[in-house]
Amino acid sequence: MKAIRTAFYTLCFAVILMVPAFASYVDPSVTTFAIQAVVGVVVVAGAVIGVAWRKAKKKAMDVLHIDENAGKEVEDDLVVFDETKPEEEVAPEAAAEADTAEVQE
Repeated sequence: MKAIRTAFYTLCFAVILMVPAFASYVDPSVTTFAIQAVVGVVVVAGAVIGVAWRKAKKKAMDVLHIDENAGKEVEDDLVVFDETKPEEEVAPEAAAEADTAEVQE
C-alpha cells in the first residue's frame, strides 16, 4: 500500500510541476543557413567599415593638407608602338634551301 501511495504522490507532483516546453527541432540545414547569415553580415560590415575608414582617412588628409603620395616615385605610363614591319615569312623548306645555298657558296 505504501508503494502505491508513493507512486500516486509522485505522479501528482509530476503533473502539478509540469511545465510545457516550447521547443522546436533545429535540423542541420537551419544551422547552415544561420552560419551563412552571420558570415554575410560580417562580410558586409567589414566592407562598410573599410569604405568608411578610407573616406574618413582621405578627408582627414585633405583637412590636414597631407599628401599621401609625397615620398613615392611615380613612373610615367609610356606606350611604345613598334611600327616596323616584320620580315616576310618564309616557309621552313625555303629557308632550309636558302641556308644550304649560302653554305655551298
